[in-house]
Amino acid sequence: MSLRPGIEVAFQTDSCPVDAAEVARAVDAALEHGGRGGLAVSVVLADDVLMVELHGDHLDDPTPTDVITFDLGEDNQPGGGAAAELFVGVEEARRVAEARGVRWQRELVLYIVHGVLHLCGFDDHTDADSALMRTAERAVMDALDYESDDAPHHM
Repeated sequence: MSLRPGIEVAFQTDSCPVDAAEVARAVDAALEHGGRGGLAVSVVLADDVLMVELHGDHLDDPTPTDVITFDLGEDNQPGGGAAAELFVGVEEARRVAEARGVRWQRELVLYIVHGVLHLCGFDDHTDADSALMRTAERAVMDALDYESDDAPHHM
């Protein structure tokens, strides 16, 4: 399956439970839900080394994290480049999935969905915003046919 134009997927990790097609499917579903369908997005599935570096450089927290989202501005970047970049913590997803008793693949796709929803204006800094984010995540994960997971989750 080829990815739609505007979605790029790179793997900066030795092991990953999803392929590029599944990443693109999750990105498209979250963009559609958030009203930004067709946005050009680059997704990097990253190991802890890269996530720690990015988290430290951009958020002053040199620890592993789930997802870091960069909205690069206009939907149509000069030269046709991505309008957004997502860096997704593959090893973090594995650790959290194991601790929460869910499938690694599901946890990783949730991180992708979560990051894309941030691009669509969803936030999770207040309890009210977090509730809206969780509702949107559930709707997208349901649309992707992933099993429900209503256990508490911090992201």
